[in-house]
Amino acid sequence: MSSKSSKPLVLIPCDNRMHGDVSMQVLYQRYSDAVRDQSGCLPIPLLCTGKEDIEAYLALADGIMLTGSPSNVHPSHFGHDVHNPELPLDPERDSITLPIIRRAVEMNLPMLAICRGIQEMNVALGGTLHQAIQELPGRDDHRGAKGKPDSTSPERYADAHPISIEGKGCLAAIFGATTAVVNSVHGQGIDQLAPALHAEAHAPDGQIEAVSVTNHAGFAVGVQWHPEWRAGENEISRKLFGAFGDACRNFRSARTANL
Repeated sequence: MSSKSSKPLVLIPCDNRMHGDVSMQVLYQRYSDAVRDQSGCLPIPLLCTGKEDIEAYLALADGIMLTGSPSNVHPSHFGHDVHNPELPLDPERDSITLPIIRRAVEMNLPMLAICRGIQEMNVALGGTLHQAIQELPGRDDHRGAKGKPDSTSPERYADAHPISIEGKGCLAAIFGATTAVVNSVHGQGIDQLAPALHAEAHAPDGQIEAVSVTNHAGFAVGVQWHPEWRAGENEISRKLFGAFGDACRNFRSARTANL
């Protein structure tokens, strides 16, 4: 099969985990399933040990999807101390995802960022994070259904709250709507918005729920909820992954035309 007829390749950064005393690279299958089944692209795991040749990966890529994770972006990247040392961190992932986001923007590489991913996007481009939204006065608890710590629990990913979508933004164009109902499984979230980002949607308590990159010529969107959860059963998830897939195909067509 020629390169012009093959599907777009989408990089998906992995997490670092320990299984006993064994180091592992981990990628939740629901993310790769969504890229394959809803975007029509080929998911490619991107190792995040801190030793990867980012440029070599980017030379192959037609898009990148940044996933959610139990771990948080290390607050040293936005000038803060660790608020809760009991929460997991993944500095090796940070060392790959933060610079690759900046390069993706320079390349106009299609990018979809989910949960931790939108936080990585904001930090990589100069913004800051709230480390515990639920502790802020007047703010809601966004950490998912209480008493459901299992990340595979359907109840934890149930619809949690509405979002208001900016009428003239790219998400409104993709969804064909200015409101939606989303799940919510995060403790951290955007505080100061990066200068290069535009807020596309907000939760009822004012928390930023979606962003786009203003100086990106193509698709570069981050969402705080989890559209990959049962993506095929959710209309806005299908539309979001579909738009991402279209952008990756357009990028690949333009890239291969110049080979």
